[in-house]
Amino acid sequence: MGDSAYDAAFAEFMHAAWPRLYRTALLMLGDHGLAEDVTQTALANTYAAWGRIREPLAAHSYARTAVVNTATSWFRRRARRRETVREDLEHGLASSTIARTPDPTDRPALMQALATLPPRQRAVIVLRYYEDLTVAQTADALGCSLGTVKSQTFDALATLRRFLGDDVVSTVPRGGARD
Repeated sequence: MGDSAYDAAFAEFMHAAWPRLYRTALLMLGDHGLAEDVTQTALANTYAAWGRIREPLAAHSYARTAVVNTATSWFRRRARRRETVREDLEHGLASSTIARTPDPTDRPALMQALATLPPRQRAVIVLRYYEDLTVAQTADALGCSLGTVKSQTFDALATLRRFLGDDVVSTVPRGGARD
């Protein structure tokens, strides 16, 4: 494939993939600027590997894994991590009522609740329930075992139930999630 065809194929992929990759990064990081940086870095890594990617579905999987790995490495850098401790967070979220049908006004409470999760649990929740990956696909994307995905999912859902209420998270099976 010539350079212009190579670049055109990647540009087409990038324009199609950017919104979903960005949303995944935003849900994992909770910060628009960091999500953009992570998405750009992941797409740069995907571009470097573009010649080795044969299937369009593999490109999406490769890019998603690059987003997860880049976000995870950023979690490890304490200097980049900005957390705000709020004593009223648990009480404010626990007393709020959130409908089961998507409501744009619920988004801030959900983002706050996701921000309370440790990085690995947040990644598992985003990949399992936003990206709709199976346990095996999530384990592959995170480079961990199936058991780790299941235990991290269980712990994360317990935390989310505490903050958002059982009614909101009750639609997710208590034993983890589907395989």
